[in-house]
Amino acid sequence: MTILAIADSDSYVKWGATLLGQVPEHWQRSLIVLASPVLPSGTQLAAALTGMTESIAAPPILDLSAIAVRIAALKPDVVLLSVRGPLVKVVVRAIVGASVQRPVIVSGLPGISIPATKRAIAHRAQVDLFVLHSRREIREFEALAALMGIGMNFGLSTLPFLPRTVLPQKAQGRTQNGEVIFAAQAKVPAEKADRLALVSWLAESARRHPYLRVVVKVRAARGEQQTHAERFDYADLIRELDPPAPHNLIVASGAMSGHLAGAAGLVTVSSTAAIEAIALSIPVIIVADFGVSPELINTVFTDSGLFGNCGDLVEGRFRHPNAAWLDDNYFHAIESNNWVDRVGELLVRRAAGQLPLKPLVRGEFGGLLRRAWDRKRALGRFDRSWSGMLALVVGTPARITLVVIRRLLSRRARVPLASVETIGA
Repeated sequence: MTILAIADSDSYVKWGATLLGQVPEHWQRSLIVLASPVLPSGTQLAAALTGMTESIAAPPILDLSAIAVRIAALKPDVVLLSVRGPLVKVVVRAIVGASVQRPVIVSGLPGISIPATKRAIAHRAQVDLFVLHSRREIREFEALAALMGIGMNFGLSTLPFLPRTVLPQKAQGRTQNGEVIFAAQAKVPAEKADRLALVSWLAESARRHPYLRVVVKVRAARGEQQTHAERFDYADLIRELDPPAPHNLIVASGAMSGHLAGAAGLVTVSSTAAIEAIALSIPVIIVADFGVSPELINTVFTDSGLFGNCGDLVEGRFRHPNAAWLDDNYFHAIESNNWVDRVGELLVRRAAGQLPLKPLVRGEFGGLLRRAWDRKRALGRFDRSWSGMLALVVGTPARITLVVIRRLLSRRARVPLASVETIGA
């Protein structure tokens, strides 16, 4: 049995590589990195593949056409698409075009996926199996897919980079020689004022605990790419602090597992690193000063007992999760994982010729020009085709016009409702 993982950004490389580590040992496993605008640096690749070098060889970096050639030659039984949503349909088209008998196509999301979103499902509508990492995620995605009228198979996996068993809880609070890790995120909080507030609280915590290093752990160093674009760099924000940041507040990149190895506690707004810390019995603070909402990707921690405020951050009042929250959220028994078995069932259907490619629910209008548009938007300068350039020239003004029309129609639709409410008042 042959499985090929295709990844793009650093977080998806990490997810794809470690998910490959869960398949049976006799399967032939390989990983390719797709050349794209979020191509990780050598340093990021090394961090993402920490601990995986024995089972996964150093991945080649290939463009989409070279990946199609590799698929035609390798004829994999399974392809794991460990890529961002907009790229999924683009790579699916390349896979189908390069295959006599297409492989089973698996995809998923690399971290916390609550709340379930229509966009995540629509992007992956053609895959044969959607891998998620908690009972709660499965329930929410199944319900949303049914509401959207999309038939989708889901499989359960433990977050691949977690240890197979959760360590017993240690005493809460700080240790004399551990680091406090702040797991930074590109998307949240989004506003500069909120991010400045965070670094000011971290700086104050560092002043009050001079014997500890407070580490702002970032996903990318300056000039490196990551899954989501970051508007306000934490290193820049720290330089803006007045009074200046203490010497024991630092910014660092690298593998999260290495930082957690010596951590006294972890702070974040909603990072998956919190789940990693819980598994290692490292106490956590989920900062709730900016609210709890789908936009902040932190509703999953409701009832966990991990929420704290800026005062808790400064004083180091870390928490361990409520036991009742764990089983439904990422810490189910390893025996409950079924994604590999679900792949096996799909392989049987494939062998019997009973695995047709599902249609896209949207994004097919426009034929070849639309496909070129999708490819160019997803791959940017890494798509050098004339059709992609033509699609960009034709499609960009058309898309701007469509967005303007939709906004005007939306405003008109709200006017009668406002008028009725005024009269009623």
